[in-house]
Amino acid sequence: MKVRIKFKKYGALRFIGHLDVMRFFQKAIRRAEIPIAYTGGYSPHMIMSFANPLGIGISSEGEYFDIELKESIPSREAVSSLNQTMVEGIEVISFRQIAEEKKMTGMAIVAAADYLLDIASDTLPKGWENQIPSFLEQPEIRILKQTKRSEKEVNIKPLIYGMELQDGKLFMRLAAGSAENLKPGLVMEAFCRFLNADVDLLKYTLCRLEMYADMGSEETRNLVTLESLGREID
Repeated sequence: MKVRIKFKKYGALRFIGHLDVMRFFQKAIRRAEIPIAYTGGYSPHMIMSFANPLGIGISSEGEYFDIELKESIPSREAVSSLNQTMVEGIEVISFRQIAEEKKMTGMAIVAAADYLLDIASDTLPKGWENQIPSFLEQPEIRILKQTKRSEKEVNIKPLIYGMELQDGKLFMRLAAGSAENLKPGLVMEAFCRFLNADVDLLKYTLCRLEMYADMGSEETRNLVTLESLGREID
């Protein structure tokens, strides 16, 4: 049985890296006595994969990882047991059974993510909020993107699925995952250039709100949360 776990990370723990988060959950799963499955061989390890590891310094309301169970356990019991082992800054939100196919793991299907940026008011020109529509209406939004071996100029406009002001904060929905992945920092770099603002003076805090799979076709995008692809275990 495969299960998807959703959790949030906040406060001081947003400064711990992905490997530390993974090791933390390995310990938490053992302490909570979740019947997780292990690989075979001389050095068995928990069968666990994270959808799209979060960068250091970013908080999140919607992180995901998948595990495999040796036997069933009710979702409510699993969430309660795991949260009893949590520390301040990490909280498990849901524990849901998912499809068995390898191609349906969170790592394989994640296609988009929502972000919320709280921008320091004095680091962008006055009235920047009103420039968002004009920024998005450009035929192309080109930026230098770092690859493993070099830099290349790319058009990131097709990877920006949404960008608007929400309660004084900047909301973005961006492409994410192994096929296409756009970081909010690159969008802000392009936005600063559009505003003739100095990106080095820009200050903001960043929260990832949610992650999505695209269950549509090549012609039509249909984004659904990774959580919604699972079901509660009774």
